[in-house]
Amino acid sequence: MSAILIEKISRHFGEVVAVDAIDLRVEDGEFVTLLGPSGCGKTTTLRMVAGLERNTGGRISIDGRVVSDAAENFFLAPERRGLGMVFQSYAIWPHMTVFDNVAYPLRIRRRSRAEIDERVAKALRLVEMEPYAQRPAPALSGGQQQRVAIARALVFEPSVLLLDEPLSNLDARLRAQMGDEFRALQKRLGLTTLYVTHDQAEAMALSDRVVVMQNGHILQTGSPQDVYLRPQSRAVAAFFGVPNILEAKVTACRAEGDGRFLLNVQGTGWAGVCHAAQAYEAGATIHVMIRSEHFALADARDVPKDIQLSGKVVETIFRGAHCSVTIDSPAGPLNVDLSSLAHIKVGDTIALRVEPGAAWAISR
Repeated sequence: MSAILIEKISRHFGEVVAVDAIDLRVEDGEFVTLLGPSGCGKTTTLRMVAGLERNTGGRISIDGRVVSDAAENFFLAPERRGLGMVFQSYAIWPHMTVFDNVAYPLRIRRRSRAEIDERVAKALRLVEMEPYAQRPAPALSGGQQQRVAIARALVFEPSVLLLDEPLSNLDARLRAQMGDEFRALQKRLGLTTLYVTHDQAEAMALSDRVVVMQNGHILQTGSPQDVYLRPQSRAVAAFFGVPNILEAKVTACRAEGDGRFLLNVQGTGWAGVCHAAQAYEAGATIHVMIRSEHFALADARDVPKDIQLSGKVVETIFRGAHCSVTIDSPAGPLNVDLSSLAHIKVGDTIALRVEPGAAWAISR
């Protein structure tokens, strides 16, 4: 049974279509992230699942129970959906202690004092905040407030946890640390989680599946590896970093046996092989995506089928672990990440190879 089932849900604000008839299943215990730029519909989708927005079309079910059906004019209030939610602002009440913040969902459900004490202690223990139970909320750091918000969402043992950019207010180091801690907690508890972010690295590090959204539509759903390495369109490819998209002609195509195909391709000043999700006729024009980190300096170990390109270095930017290099090549400008020990200088002419299996064909 799907923990969350979204069927053709839409949300219209007058003439504006924020979400346009999308479908999505989130399985029990799965961590799914809605990813996209501001205004793509990801937060509106999350709020419709939570019951904070009413869907104007379609149906939403949680744990096999319909909670909203626009056609039947049925809408279950947020507090009756059995969901936990963590907001971007954390929504920690400043006039309460840590204990009282976490206890609030239980108190409004009229649980006994003994049960409240037991559950709050357990929730705070999970997020390693038990020693801070009596601390005033304003005395907490950003990371500690985030942990309290998670504990409050978990304290009544919800079937589904919803999170709306919960790490965006933290600095980069703490954001990575808290993301890792939350993912470990989610795995340990087997929590079904629907997460919203615009941060691509965060989505890839945390998720079982990533749902890429744009203009109220789902562009692609898949594992982080599939979405990043095997995008179905240029729009998905371009959402992750600055990929190189090279035009090429197909010269041969053969099935690989796993539902994918191996193409021989010819571009301007280069040739080689790439992988594809569909078959192409010889002579077809395609676009080949190569991520900047999948280049290396060419050497004697290269084999003929490797894609090789050369060009003149026009810009280098030192980034610590690597250098971002812009190269003027016959195929067009290339964005390449090379080791910071490579000693590449502006004006150098260099030869590059593409890591085997890294080139991916996209047709739209």
